[in-house]
Amino acid sequence: MFISLLETPVGVLSIEADDEYVSAVMCHDEPRGDLPEECPNTLTTLAADQLREYFMSKRSLFDFPFKQKGTEFQQKVWTELLNIPPGYPISYAALSRRMRNPLAIRAIAAANGKNNMMIVVPCHRVIGSSGELVGYAGGLWRKKWLLEHEAKMMQIGQTTLL
Repeated sequence: MFISLLETPVGVLSIEADDEYVSAVMCHDEPRGDLPEECPNTLTTLAADQLREYFMSKRSLFDFPFKQKGTEFQQKVWTELLNIPPGYPISYAALSRRMRNPLAIRAIAAANGKNNMMIVVPCHRVIGSSGELVGYAGGLWRKKWLLEHEAKMMQIGQTTLL
């Protein structure tokens, strides 16, 4: 396992990879000294560079190879999350309709919560039907920050539902 750490406005991100894929991008509240020791490889360095560009508003999509473990259903949800454009959050109900599974809102929300590719697989772009920020493993303050950052980056000023 290879790991790079990246200081960001939302905390330290740990980027984990093997020789083929980045498998996790996670945010930590712990002091940097309590995090795993860095042991970077080409993939973790590439991912860190692209995430740094994201925080500098120079990138909104990522093209490094990534793959996370999950059920077939979770993989479908994570794939659909990649189709949500930055600056245009959608509700869990809208996501379930996109997936042609309108009764699976809770299952979709649960799969969203199992996402280990923070920011890259943009689960933060899914919000409550009322427009409230709900359900973000990294903390609602991070979700709010990411949505505001993307609205500014895309120059649309949208952090809630249209």
